[in-house]
This record gives sequence, C-alpha cells and structure tokens, in this order.
Amino acid sequence: MEIQRRSFDPDELGARETTLLVKSLLIPRPIAWVGTRDADGTDNLAPHSFFTMASEDPPIVLFTSSGRKDTLRAIEQTGEFTISLISAAQREAANQTSAPYAPEISEFDAARIPALPSQLVSAPAVADSPAVLECRCEQVIPVGDSFVVLGRVLHVSVDESVLRTDDRGRTLPDARLLDPMSRLGRNEWAQLGTIHAMDRPQQA
Repeated sequence: MEIQRRSFDPDELGARETTLLVKSLLIPRPIAWVGTRDADGTDNLAPHSFFTMASEDPPIVLFTSSGRKDTLRAIEQTGEFTISLISAAQREAANQTSAPYAPEISEFDAARIPALPSQLVSAPAVADSPAVLECRCEQVIPVGDSFVVLGRVLHVSVDESVLRTDDRGRTLPDARLLDPMSRLGRNEWAQLGTIHAMDRPQQA
C-alpha cells in the first residue's frame, strides 16, 4: 500500500509550528532534569527534553536550552550542573518545575522536591531520582535561538535497586526498573513500552 504523505513548508508554517511538528516526530525524547546553583547560591531545577550523549571518550552529554533561561545563566556562572533521571513516579513534580518561576525562586523549594548534595559539584540533584549525573560544563554553543550545553560527566550515582548484573559480569541499570519518563509531542509524556533486545550484527 502506497503511503500518502502531506507536505509541510517551514517557511509557510513559521518557526513555532514547524518546531511543534518536528518535536511530535522526534519521539520519544529522554529528559534531563537539570539542577544548578547560581553565583548567588540559588538552586534551580528544570526539565529539558533536547538531551542525549555527545561523546563516549570522554563521556560528554548535551542538552539544549531553548532561549537564555535560569539554568543556562547558572551554568555560565559556575560551570557545573547535575542531571537527574525522571522516573514515572516523579512526572508530576518534574512537570511542575517547568513553570516560569522567577530567578530568585528555587524550584526545589517551590515544588517541594528534596535536594541531594553532590559529590563533586556545587549544584544539587533530586534526592529520590533513580540516577544522577554530575557534570562540568565543557562548552556552550549558540544554535539559532537556543544554546547547546555540553557537559563532561564527572560522577554517576545509581539507586542500587535498579541495577542488575548480566552474564558478562557488567552491572548496569535495568530499563524497566528505572521506569524513565520521556517527552513526546504536544503536552504528552510517556513511559517505556515494549523493549526489543537485538545484538549488533557482525560482519561476515
């Protein structure tokens, strides 16, 4: 059966509608729940769904700040941040931290989220998150009206209850036990569905 496609012209749609369309296609997207502490000592916590890994060696992750927000300003001031994984049980709290709070208000306090002191950076993380990355900012790259933040992973802490050791002796998080939230289109969030395990094929 031939697929009937509808064409969309970004010039006709405009940037906002094109972005909504593309975000509804690039799914699911993992969410970086970014914790910061600015130069004045105010803690900030906000979800960012443009988030992935940028480098294996050294381990560098990236997220994108849409515009110049409190998270970005704090990272530029201190060079440090945390990323907490959002489990399904935390989705309401995480969504609350996306509200447009004033810079002097801590989302940890406003959303009543317990903070976890970090091991190597000043920024706090979410105490009941199943996994936390502590990061040092490597680079901030302006892209259009946004800013790509690259962070070197300095420390990783994972809830023991979500770790499993496989038959190769590697202890890694179990995706089902992490139960991570992801972003879809519109106002939609999602949990994991069916998981397919497929080994990478070897060249003959």
